[in-house]
Amino acid sequence: MTMRANALERPTALNAVIAVCVAAFILAPMLIVVPMSFSTARSFEFPPPGYWLGHYRAYFTADWLKPTLNSVLIAIVSSIVTLLVATPAAFAVNRREFAARRTLQIMLLLPMLVPSIIMAISYYTVFGRIGLNQTYLGVVLAHTCISIPVVLIAMAAPLRNLDRNLERAALICGATQVQMFRYVTLPLLRPAFVIAAFFAFIHSFDEATISLFISSREVATLPKRMFSSINLDADPVIAVASTFLIAAALTVMVAMAAFSRRREASKDHR
Repeated sequence: MTMRANALERPTALNAVIAVCVAAFILAPMLIVVPMSFSTARSFEFPPPGYWLGHYRAYFTADWLKPTLNSVLIAIVSSIVTLLVATPAAFAVNRREFAARRTLQIMLLLPMLVPSIIMAISYYTVFGRIGLNQTYLGVVLAHTCISIPVVLIAMAAPLRNLDRNLERAALICGATQVQMFRYVTLPLLRPAFVIAAFFAFIHSFDEATISLFISSREVATLPKRMFSSINLDADPVIAVASTFLIAAALTVMVAMAAFSRRREASKDHR
């Protein structure tokens, strides 16, 4: 029985081939986009007929830099607001028992379940009545609402696995609820907060549908600028923007992996 179990746990050649094929399918578009960003062609063409940096010079102009900075600013603000709003909600639905807990949990996850186009039309209609369309505040509020489910999901498992005995011990030793959260709960959940903030940032930065409806030219985000460009002229500068996004995502992933490895090393050292 043990030998059969061990055999099932060992990866087979077929599993390895499937894993490689899936990875290649996922990575292929990125491997195509990067060389296209250096192409001499005036539209999308692969393989590139030649290589130059003209599209990178075009990217570093106000026409593209302003939407990029807008996206970064909106994503940072919305991820912070999302953490402040979603953290109490995550504590409520994961650590409290009350009659409407499941109903509240489903309602908080609705922005992820409802199609983006429906959410966009809803925000456009409501924000139009209160003057928030085509404003930074409106875009931040919309991105915050759609990012709440992401934070709830990222925080669910860490909250359930948190050792409540440590919190009880702090209270027994005379700590207040605030002190317990600051010195016990918060340090234990810090990695979960970092991961949740990262996912909220990416979710906001990548949002295109809602931004198309409620943002203006002055408040345009990078996904909206890319969408407009591909519809109008298929400008290869889109490949440059995509290359920077890939590089940023890889940088963050490497940083998170290093943070996790250092944290595990500190645990082993203790």
